Amino acid sequence: MTLGTLLTPSANRCASRFLLASLNIEAILHESTIHRRREKLRKMTDGLELGDVYGATIERIKVQDGGKSRLGMAALMWISHAKRPLRADELCHALAVEIGSADFNTSNVPSMSTLVGCCHGLITVDKEASIVRLIHFTLQEYLSTHHDKLFGTPHSAITEICLTYLNSQQVKALSADASPDAHGMPFLEYCSVYWGIHAKRELSDCARSLALELLKGHYGEIPTKSLIGRLDPDYAEGWGTYSPFGGLHCASFFGIVELVTALIEMGCYDINEQDFLGCTPLAWAAHNGHEKVVEILLRRKEVNPDEPDSLGQTPLSHAAWTGHEGVVKLLLGREEVDPDKPDKDGRTPLSHATWDGHERVVAILLRRQEVNPGKSDMSGRTPLLFAAGFGREGVVRMLLGREEVNPDKPDRWNQSPLSLAAQRGHVGVVKLLLRREEVDPNKPDNSGHAPLSYAARNGHEAIVKALLQQQAVDPNKPNIENRTPLSLAAGRGHAEVVKILLGRDEVNPDQPDNCGQTPLSHAAQNDHKGVVALLLPRNVASSSTI
Repeated sequence: MTLGTLLTPSANRCASRFLLASLNIEAILHESTIHRRREKLRKMTDGLELGDVYGATIERIKVQDGGKSRLGMAALMWISHAKRPLRADELCHALAVEIGSADFNTSNVPSMSTLVGCCHGLITVDKEASIVRLIHFTLQEYLSTHHDKLFGTPHSAITEICLTYLNSQQVKALSADASPDAHGMPFLEYCSVYWGIHAKRELSDCARSLALELLKGHYGEIPTKSLIGRLDPDYAEGWGTYSPFGGLHCASFFGIVELVTALIEMGCYDINEQDFLGCTPLAWAAHNGHEKVVEILLRRKEVNPDEPDSLGQTPLSHAAWTGHEGVVKLLLGREEVDPDKPDKDGRTPLSHATWDGHERVVAILLRRQEVNPGKSDMSGRTPLLFAAGFGREGVVRMLLGREEVNPDKPDRWNQSPLSLAAQRGHVGVVKLLLRREEVDPNKPDNSGHAPLSYAARNGHEAIVKALLQQQAVDPNKPNIENRTPLSLAAGRGHAEVVKILLGRDEVNPDQPDNCGQTPLSHAAQNDHKGVVALLLPRNVASSSTI
């Protein structure tokens, strides 16, 4: 889509007028009278395209005196190419970095008001979130379309800035501190998490040199926690349990082929070294789906392609979990790799693949004779139970097509695949399971909840209807607290489910639970007036019959 297609001519003119009014018109027009300025503005905006407005403004930014031009263009480069919105303090610190300098000079940090002035109104600051943004969404398209001309190689430039910051004495001292405080370094988190993403796009000779300087040892503690914490905050808590996060780990994590190759050639790393999570470089490359890096690592004779991490998860488990089909195929091509190897929780690569519904990976694993699709983990949960519980309908179909799979096998809490699917509202999965004769639609778990109880309690009307069509289902079956599906639905205020259940003759509308509370009393207690209105006539009728 081009700028011309974004707005109609009339809307384009209106937007142009608005933007020009926002761009410090006093700097554009040099006539001495208000009348001449207004006339000039009218002529400029009549039939003017937004691209012309942006182009003219950027030219004015470029011809500013002193460092204003550099600051203005650098700010636009960062805002338009950053991987997430930047806070004002982050952007100001990014613009203060002197590439290649061993020290970060805080006196170089510009004020936000200075930056806004240098950009001639093309940027604005969200006061509540302190996020710096472009003045209009069409400016992002303009800058992206013209980035070669305006910024050269922006990702390389950003990489060089991030790596200079990470190599600075201030960051190194922070990583060496037993009780580090990064409060005064707002740019550290962005650099730690995103430099590698920019580097993978463009890697200049300068950036390569800076990266090898950073990675020839270990990635610092603070950068590592920021990086790994983006995947899962719980990961950062494992720091110190194993060896630190190595440079080869970091390059493999980001999938930067050139750096991985260079670090291996330097020969300063054990290719099977485990980091603080017990992960090898191969495990991180597999987890993030970097096929070329996986190929490079697998070509090394000394690599162990089946090395488990601290949780017992192998590179194959990581790739299956994140759904990287190409990496799964590469790893399964190695004889040393066990395609059915469980982790410490008893979960196999197939279990991990079913968790997030990676159908193509599931299909690849199911073609291996060594893979047991009915294997339970330490909690008794099978791949089918995971797929059913998370609503992975396509995976459920595949697993139900295997003879080894018991479609009604419960976990240690006696919850069956049908029970979990009904509880979480996965209608399609429920219907697939109900077609199987082996599935008991009335089976209670250890708490006495049958699938209908869960569906009623959570207000899943379609599942309630589907279950009530099964002859084996008792619509009045209580749990261990003697609460019926009607009682559970009434207590949660699910009026439509209450209507459905009241339509069944077997349902007792006045059945008390172990505490003597009826469906009506539960609804009244929770102020569900609509449900009370439905139950009150039935309650009265029941009393009069008695």
